Amino acid sequence: MTAVRQDAWSPDDDLILAEVTLRHIREGSTQLAAFEEVGERIARTSAACGFRWNSCVRKRYEEAIQIAKQQRQKRNYMKKQTFVAAPHVSSIAVIDGEERTYKSEPLTEESLSIDMVIRFLRQWKGTYQELTRQIKTLERDVRDKDEELYTLREQNQKLSLEVNSAQTDYRTVNDDYKTLIQIMDRARRLTVLTEEDESKPRFKMDANGNLERIE
Repeated sequence: MTAVRQDAWSPDDDLILAEVTLRHIREGSTQLAAFEEVGERIARTSAACGFRWNSCVRKRYEEAIQIAKQQRQKRNYMKKQTFVAAPHVSSIAVIDGEERTYKSEPLTEESLSIDMVIRFLRQWKGTYQELTRQIKTLERDVRDKDEELYTLREQNQKLSLEVNSAQTDYRTVNDDYKTLIQIMDRARRLTVLTEEDESKPRFKMDANGNLERIE
């Protein structure tokens, strides 16, 4: 079984998706069938192909989509003209082990309209199933994104609290550091002043009024 790819879409993948989907639209097939074919070719799920087409690739091919739809209408019109041009259709039936050729009833506008309605309903059913799958996939993706967003918000709130706490601790440590530097500076200046005072000569006056140096 081929592993389903999880890597990002490349331009070649988008081109394959566009070409196959446009071909299915042109031939009157469903987009679901197109997504399944693309998924087999590039090893992705049909849901992933459908999501990629509707969310990104489709926007770049709006004009090509309209042309494909016009070609499909022209193709259906030509088929209708072919059916109308053939008033009788020969068929072969096997009755009691014997092949017998007979002619069916001529195709009328009423029978052709019913056939067209049946084809339309079948295509609509395929489109409805495709849209239902895509909606379920989108709903699941939205739930996953909501859960991821909730988790990220909780982490963000937790990190904000940690940052605020770290900033408070930093301011406290910085203030303590500045205070310590001021204390050390004062102590250094007091030490210098004390040493200078001790190095200065001191004198005293004797009984005769003369100054005498004290060692």
